[in-house]
Amino acid sequence: MEIKVVEMRTPEGANLVLGQSHFIKTAEDIYEVMAGAVPGAKFAVAFSEASGDCLVRTEGNDQELIEAARENSLALACGHTFVLFMKGAFPINVLNALKAVQEVCGIFCATANPLQVIVAETDLGRGIMGVVDGLPPRGAEGPEQVAERRSLLRRFGYKL
Repeated sequence: MEIKVVEMRTPEGANLVLGQSHFIKTAEDIYEVMAGAVPGAKFAVAFSEASGDCLVRTEGNDQELIEAARENSLALACGHTFVLFMKGAFPINVLNALKAVQEVCGIFCATANPLQVIVAETDLGRGIMGVVDGLPPRGAEGPEQVAERRSLLRRFGYKL
């Protein structure tokens, strides 16, 4: 077995959700979740089949994001995974709906941070072992940072 690191290339201003799924209708079902979640959001999903034709299947409403999802999925080369990019929406708006999609087995991460995916390669294929999502902590928040965090959440409308 070999362990590899795959650098995800997220388009400027986009968020990414990386997950595991198990059936060819994943791309269309995730499209429907996104289309119904946030009006006007741009998005694309790429699903990597692990049997049959073993193709990367894509759906979306933005060509740049479709191409980015396809390219990242091909670079990962891990069967039964999906790469979802979005602009004008945030993962918090869709994560519960994505988790409720019948084919979705799990979510590895949802982020706008730099992302590395740790991939194991065996004789059978490749699989995601985990992710490195962003940078390590530089310390712990103090009272000033607590106030900033709480203010930010209220500015975004997530808290009263």
